[in-house]
Amino acid sequence: MVSDPITELRRPDAPTVEHIDFDTLDGYRFADGEGLPASYRAFVRHAGWGRLFGLWLVYPPVHPGYADGLHGRGAQLTRRLRASYRDGENEAYDWMVEPDGDWTLAAALEVFAWSENGDALLWNSASRDADGEFPVWESRGINSLHYLGTDLRAALPLIRTRSVRTPGSTPYDVEPLPATRL
Repeated sequence: MVSDPITELRRPDAPTVEHIDFDTLDGYRFADGEGLPASYRAFVRHAGWGRLFGLWLVYPPVHPGYADGLHGRGAQLTRRLRASYRDGENEAYDWMVEPDGDWTLAAALEVFAWSENGDALLWNSASRDADGEFPVWESRGINSLHYLGTDLRAALPLIRTRSVRTPGSTPYDVEPLPATRL
């Protein structure tokens, strides 16, 4: 039996899901007419809203009036990321797209998770594979692009490795966080 890095994520109890908009999770469509990647939908269903590996906030779609949603906070961070990369391209700071990216890729990436260190997990939503998945990238400090895998399942082991637990941190992979109203 093949292991699933998503369902193997440990959490102390039930995930925080009361503010998650599951209709949008299943019904949202990108410009290509296809929905959110299956690996992301599985992650949101299993992990809900919480801190992943003591560091990452993976934004789910949320009901109106709640903070930290994919289409609210995620879209805001995407605009910020793209503006930063446009400025970098204008200044010929080619190191910003190293080691794995280029300027065209940077313009197509969308934020779906943010770390407490100011790093971003990104989808290349212009590059969906035959299974409906988006490649996952990481931007460290919004000044580098690192390819993490073909989908969120493939990227999770690398995200885990790069996430350093601090002394006294929780032994769980996902720490549920409370839903916050705007």
